[in-house]
Amino acid sequence: MRPRNVLILFSDEHRRDALGCAGHPLVRTDNLDGLAGRGTRFTRAYTPSPICVPARASLATGRYVHATRCWDNAQAYHGEPRGWGHVLQDHGFRVESIGKLHYRGSDTNNGFDREILPLYIRDGVGWIKGLLRDHEAVLDCSSYASDIGPGPSSYTDYDTGVTRAACEWLRDPATAGTDRPWTLFVSWLRPHYPLRCPELFYRLYPLERMDHARFTGEHERSRHPVTRALARNFDYDRWFTDQTRQVARASYYGLCSFLDHQVGQVLTALEESGRADDTLVIYASDHGDHNGDRGLWTKMTLYDESAGIPLILAGPGVPEGETVSTPASLVDIFPTVLTALGIPADGAGTSGLPLQDLAAGRHADRSVLSEYHDGGSPTGMFMLRTPKWKYNEYPGYPPELYNMEDDPSELVDLAQDAAYADVLADCGRRLRLLVDPVRESRRAFDDQAALIRKFGGVEAILRLDDYDFTPVPARAG
Repeated sequence: MRPRNVLILFSDEHRRDALGCAGHPLVRTDNLDGLAGRGTRFTRAYTPSPICVPARASLATGRYVHATRCWDNAQAYHGEPRGWGHVLQDHGFRVESIGKLHYRGSDTNNGFDREILPLYIRDGVGWIKGLLRDHEAVLDCSSYASDIGPGPSSYTDYDTGVTRAACEWLRDPATAGTDRPWTLFVSWLRPHYPLRCPELFYRLYPLERMDHARFTGEHERSRHPVTRALARNFDYDRWFTDQTRQVARASYYGLCSFLDHQVGQVLTALEESGRADDTLVIYASDHGDHNGDRGLWTKMTLYDESAGIPLILAGPGVPEGETVSTPASLVDIFPTVLTALGIPADGAGTSGLPLQDLAAGRHADRSVLSEYHDGGSPTGMFMLRTPKWKYNEYPGYPPELYNMEDDPSELVDLAQDAAYADVLADCGRRLRLLVDPVRESRRAFDDQAALIRKFGGVEAILRLDDYDFTPVPARAG
C-alpha cells in the first residue's frame, strides 16, 4: 500500500541517543518509542550541518550545505534551490507547514501553500555575529547557564501553540474528508535551549538520579585545534557549577520528554482523523546537543552528540520494529517523500537516497557528509561517515579518523597512526567524491566576507545587540 499523505514531525537540537528506544537509561520518550516500534529507526543518522539554518536548507532541498550555500545562521534558505515542497505543489499536493522554519522569511516561495505560526531567522538576517569566525568571545555565554531549571519559557509556549494548531489542522473535516493528498510539516523549537523546562517534565528527572556528563577529563577532551577554538569561542561550561550542570542536564532531558508529549498529541490527532493508515510519518531533528559531554554545550562540532540525529520512518510499507545501521541523512528526506508519493526523484538534484531503499537493505556501504561553516571555527569542517569510519577534514589543519565500531565514543584519533594510512587515504578519496573541502571552505569564507562588508564591516557587526537563540514572534504561541 502506498501512502497518500506525509506527516513530517521535526524538532530542534534533539540528540540521537536521547530516546528510550535508543537505549537511554533515563530519557522517557514513550510516544517516539511507540512510533519507532511501528516503523523503522535509523541508528546512524546525521545532520548535513550541526547548526540550525544550514541543516534546514539541506532538509528542504535534499542537497548538502556547499550546494545550497546556506553556510551559516545568517544565510538562510529563500526558496532556491527548489525544495521537495515545490515538487509536491507541481504535482497538485496540498503542502503546508506549522511552526519553525528558520528560512529567510515569507517574502519568497518556500514551497508551502500556507505557513502557520512560522518562525524565520531574526529580521530576515539571522545571527550576523556568526560571520566573524576568527573573532573569539563575540558571544556572552553566561545566560545559558542561568536560564535553566523548572519554569515557563516563550519557547515552550510557542511549541504548545504549534501542537494545538497541528491537531486542529489534522482534525479539520476539510483535511480528513478531502480527496486531495497532503503533506504537513510540523516543526517545534524544543529541546533547543534556553534550558527552562515545564515543571511537570522537569520533575521526571530528580537530580539525585541524574547521570553525569561524559568525557570531561582533560585526557578525554579534544586536543584538535579547531575543536578547541570552538570551545573557546562558545565557552558555556565555565559559567556552570557542579550543581547547575546537573540542573541543566535534567532540563534538557525534561525538554525531550516535553517534545515527546507534543509528538504524542499530534499522532493522536492523526489517528482520530482516520488518515493514519494512509499517511507516512517521518520524525527527525535538525542536529543534536552535547548537553555537557566533553565540557561542551549546544552543537557545532562533528562529534555524534552534535552531528547525530534521531530519524524514524513509519507508515504504509515501512518495516515495523526494525533498525537500520546504514548511514542516513536529512538530505534523504527529499527523495523519501517523493518516493512515498510515487513521484520520481531523479533529476531533482538531491544528494539523498530514499529511506525506503535503506530500510530494504540497499546502499549499505554509502557515506554521508556533514559540514560546519559558522562562528567559532577558523576553517571549514567536513565529516564523512561510512558504516565503519568517521573521517573529519579541516583544511589547513590535521584530519581526524575514528573507528566507530571499536570506539563509538570518538576518544582515539587514528589519523596519525601509520597503520591506518590506507584507511585515511580511502576516506579522503570518498570525501572528495562528495565535496572539495579546500574549495568549498574558501567559497564559504568569500561569501561571508561579502556579507560582512554589506553589514558595514567587523566593527559595525561587533556593535550589534547580541542574542543566543532566535526570539519567538509576539504573535506566536
